[in-house]
This record gives sequence, structure tokens and C-alpha cells, in this order.
Amino acid sequence: MSKRDDLIAKYADDLQTKCKIEPDLALLTKVTIGCGPVIYNADSSLVAGSDPEEIQRVKNNFLMKKLGLADGPQLTDAVTAVLNTYGQAERNKHRAVVYYLLVKHFGKESVYA
Repeated sequence: MSKRDDLIAKYADDLQTKCKIEPDLALLTKVTIGCGPVIYNADSSLVAGSDPEEIQRVKNNFLMKKLGLADGPQLTDAVTAVLNTYGQAERNKHRAVVYYLLVKHFGKESVYA
């Protein structure tokens, strides 16, 4: 297996065990590929849920630019809901998993079709 395949397996396990969600592996793979090389960097592969600047980056760079959503309080609410689903006590929130959950939250699977 490639390193990316190993990471996708890890992300699928997080979705199953920590989020209690059965992942759509095809979508998870596309979201992971869409993250690009950041998934291989220990720092950028994680989302710092307690950092307001990081939440703003997720909103600007992913929700607005990638998914094409309009800015508003619903974006912050969605990020908060996804981070709560992942678990506030969970320190390592993988970016690909957070993005996957946001895609599902907003029903934007078509972006990765």
C-alpha cells in the first residue's frame, strides 16, 4: 500500500471509531487527494480546533473557495458541529476527515464527482 492509502485507511478508521460514521471510501479518497501534499506534513495535516485563525482558514480556503459556499455564521456553526462530532477531547483532528465531514454536512459531494 502507498503512504496515501495508509492515511486513507487511518482516516476511515477515525470516521468509524471516533465519529461513529460509516465512510464513503470513494468520497474520502477524493477529499484526501484534494487536500494535496498537506496530508504528509505532521502540522498541516491536522486541524487545530481551538485556534480561531485555523477555523477561519478552514472557512476561507475550504468552505468558501473549494465548496463555493457564501460566508456567514452557518459556516462557523458547521465547523464547530463537525469538530464536536470528531470529539473535543480528540487532539489529532485530521484535516481530510474534517473536510470529509464538512462535505457531507453541506451535501457538496458533487464537488468531488
